[in-house]
Amino acid sequence: MALTMQFSFAQEKTITGTVSDASGPLPGVNVVVQGTTRGVQTNFDGSYSIKAKEGEKLVYSFMGMGTVTKVVGASSVMNATMQDDAATQLKEVVVTAVGIKKRQDAITSENQVVKAKEITQAANPNVVQSLTGKVSGLQINTTSSGVAATTKVVLRGARSISSSNEALVVIDGAISNIATLQQIAPELIDNVNVLKGAQGAALYGSDGVNGVIIVNTKKGSKGDKLSVNVNSAVDFSSIAYMPQSQLRYGQGWDGTFSSFENGSWGPEFDGSMQPVGLPQPDGTYFMAPYSPIKDHMKNFFKNGTIYQNGISLSGGDINSGYFNFGANRTQNDFVVEGDELKQNSFLFRAGKKIGKWSLEGNVNYITQDIKQVGQGTINASLYDDLLNTASNIPVELFSAGINSSHWNVYYLSPYWRIKNQREFRETNRFTAGVTLGYEINKNIDVSYLANLRLNNFANMNYDNGFVDTYSATYGARGKGFVSQYFKGNQSDRIYYGDLLVNFNYNLTDNISLKANLGNNLQDTRQEFVNQGGTNLEVPGIYNMSNVLNPAQPSTLDNRTVQKRKIGVFANIDLGYKDYLFLNLTGRNDWSSVFAKNNNSYFYPSAGVSFVPTKAFGLEDSFLNYAKVTANYTRVGNDNGVQPYDINKVVALGDGFPFANNSYVLDRTLTNPGITPEFVTTKEVSAKLGFLKDRITLSGSYYVTDTDDLITDVSTSSTTGAFSLLDNVGSMQTKGNEIELGVTPFRSEEPRGFTWDARLSYTHYKSIITKVSADANAVELRNAGIVGIFAEVGEEYPLIKGTSYLRDDYGRVIVDDNGLPTIDNNFKKLGSATPDYILGFNSAISYKGFRLSTTIDYRTGHKFYSNTKSTMAFNGKLIETAENRTGFIMPNSSYDYNGDGSIGADEANGSIVTAAGGTPSYINYVNNFYTGAAENFVLDASALKIRELSLGYTLDPKFTSKLGLEALSFSVNARNFYTWLPKQNKGYNDPETAEGTGNLTSGLAFNNRYPNQKTIGFALNLKF
Repeated sequence: MALTMQFSFAQEKTITGTVSDASGPLPGVNVVVQGTTRGVQTNFDGSYSIKAKEGEKLVYSFMGMGTVTKVVGASSVMNATMQDDAATQLKEVVVTAVGIKKRQDAITSENQVVKAKEITQAANPNVVQSLTGKVSGLQINTTSSGVAATTKVVLRGARSISSSNEALVVIDGAISNIATLQQIAPELIDNVNVLKGAQGAALYGSDGVNGVIIVNTKKGSKGDKLSVNVNSAVDFSSIAYMPQSQLRYGQGWDGTFSSFENGSWGPEFDGSMQPVGLPQPDGTYFMAPYSPIKDHMKNFFKNGTIYQNGISLSGGDINSGYFNFGANRTQNDFVVEGDELKQNSFLFRAGKKIGKWSLEGNVNYITQDIKQVGQGTINASLYDDLLNTASNIPVELFSAGINSSHWNVYYLSPYWRIKNQREFRETNRFTAGVTLGYEINKNIDVSYLANLRLNNFANMNYDNGFVDTYSATYGARGKGFVSQYFKGNQSDRIYYGDLLVNFNYNLTDNISLKANLGNNLQDTRQEFVNQGGTNLEVPGIYNMSNVLNPAQPSTLDNRTVQKRKIGVFANIDLGYKDYLFLNLTGRNDWSSVFAKNNNSYFYPSAGVSFVPTKAFGLEDSFLNYAKVTANYTRVGNDNGVQPYDINKVVALGDGFPFANNSYVLDRTLTNPGITPEFVTTKEVSAKLGFLKDRITLSGSYYVTDTDDLITDVSTSSTTGAFSLLDNVGSMQTKGNEIELGVTPFRSEEPRGFTWDARLSYTHYKSIITKVSADANAVELRNAGIVGIFAEVGEEYPLIKGTSYLRDDYGRVIVDDNGLPTIDNNFKKLGSATPDYILGFNSAISYKGFRLSTTIDYRTGHKFYSNTKSTMAFNGKLIETAENRTGFIMPNSSYDYNGDGSIGADEANGSIVTAAGGTPSYINYVNNFYTGAAENFVLDASALKIRELSLGYTLDPKFTSKLGLEALSFSVNARNFYTWLPKQNKGYNDPETAEGTGNLTSGLAFNNRYPNQKTIGFALNLKF
């Protein structure tokens, strides 16, 4: 009988089942009987059939997902669920620098992979924004929330004070930029690998000095069958929050009502009917209750709509031949009337291996058209006009946009700007790349990547002239100006080529060698053509033949720029028993921005990775995975020197006879012997997995030193130059990151209950250790009462500005009238870098439902709010409603005994500030309070729910009856909730800045719109 039982257990039987991931059936999964060569792949619906015996193990594996092993039991049905969460990234194969593929075990520096599902979970049309809060060490700021939002992307802090600190973007193996990534349809991206560690990015040389974001677009489908994906989304946008205004006093000045004032310095609200604004064309006035309208400025904006539609077709793999084609359209009807964005993107990618040859290529074409309000010839902006609006004004009554009938006499109508100051931008981006590979033998292969980018940026803007015939009647300065028209074009031709020879040997049974030798060529040519002028002969005709006063071409940006960089590099990977790895790299670059005898620079790196759980056979223990790394990297950075900086061209001079046809030398010089900045980084890190990766913990610590910092330094007046660009300083950045991943619930059933959560912590500080031999500080940006500085011993970027003069006890010194003294010597007011950033990501799945959220919190930094200053000036600031009859300044002191010094016992208890009522209070606010930048440097802390999404994927059993492979839909919210500290009463988003450069961090001005939030719906079909 025992023999009979043993024989029956040994019988093979047919096992069937379905393999799924969180989104549904998964085709192309390898199912193998462990220890044998018997194996199959799942079909397009995720089903499979294989013969196996009871007691044998089935191993389910798929690229980028964790391997699943199951024991064959009595049942003939075995379903499996593949996990695609962060934990599996500990072991997967990823694309690293210059296209080299490595297993995570062999990577000797920090990186993090973001999968397509995380990128598209809330249907954000901007890929860069969708990464916010999902990668530790990565700080993404939305610097402008206009119709075409701009972002600043920084990995692990600053490494330079003059050149860009933004991360490098690489798309399908070739160098690109942030702007291009923002315009690629998220649905076309397979994954993003963020190389945080300097050693991982070393092979990119100076281009990768700030870390690298490697973007891999989708190739073929997961099986041989043609796959069709259709996606559609609509989002409704609205203003998230506006600055809080005082609701006690209304339009007027000096405590008296005036219908034409921009200030809220009038009498208290009483509800009486009063005229509002200037007289209308028929001589009448708009009448409205003299009462506050909450969020009255918000009524100027409308609700916007964002449409996204796309289709993609894909199929095959590299052996049989693969292709992927995607076409997507995005349209943003913005919250400002008339502002809109239309964008089309097309991507075709294909490849095939034929014998020893392989050929892969891609073509990407993106068009973008933007219509928006221009900044015009006046320094003020539309939003600045809107801020100068008393709380009793119903702004929508003035939508006709007539300046002479505006709600005040001192500013232009924002409705007039919408119609008469316009900017049109047209962008065309064409990228073509091809990779040709040849396998010389089983150990050696060679490949060449050639990539060409052709970009064209066309810009046209006009201002319709305005004749001011009314301001003088009210005692106001005139605001009239002549019409203008300008048109520009920028053409880029960027070639990128990588030649790579790859070696792969097993030197012994225990030692492996992988090596790569490469050559890189980059050639960039840019041409700028601009023309325009003032005074249009016929209003409304916008072309050069209608311009009466053309601008001299030399005063506009008309130039051709070319830069070339050639590099050679080597990469060596040694492995021992699959648990100990050594990586060595070296690169030498020749850059055309330096003198010929000074244009070559070399930089090495070395890193080691050790996986003790494999070394000691602990994979099945409580600690199932552990990896520790250490590395050293030195990289040269030439980004602080622009083409022709060492060979300055002459400029047209002013004040010369005969129509100013003389030339003068450029007074901003560059040292001809200038060299690259050198950035040296030391990093250690660890990754741990517990309970079969149900709990993961990773951490890293790094120190980055930058020597030979490039910056402008002041020169002696005897040189005839204003400044000299040279290697003069140094800085150090220290930081650490911690990331905890938890899977409290993980069901084995395809649609069972699963919860994945991840919490990240990021901290870094950049300290200036040297500015120059002659100075301890350098002013990088001056904005009047505030500026951005680099100062020895202080964090960078440092905010400094004017402040009140204080005594030895920190009290504000007041005079006989209770007025403070402004100290015009700039003082340290704060740092623009957060003390730390927390990120939280969560995804809960059950029965096809998926609830996901992304939250981040930043704190410990400051920013200057120009909006608060403006609202103080015009009396809308909440604080300006409190003390209009006079007050004793808190924490102040007065020289009571008149001895010229203030003692500890001379705290102010009787000297009243603004004792003369509203006029005196206005004098204090506008001549003293607004003159001290310290009053407007605010806590930049913010907690934001970046994404919130609830989706549902129909059961595959149901969708298959409809002839569909998958059907899902979701409700999505972005920027759903923002918490700001009490100091920041909605004045500005702390992320806001004038641009993405170093000199704009920490400064928020009125030329940026308030943030928007969106809520919408998305639908995805898969055939």
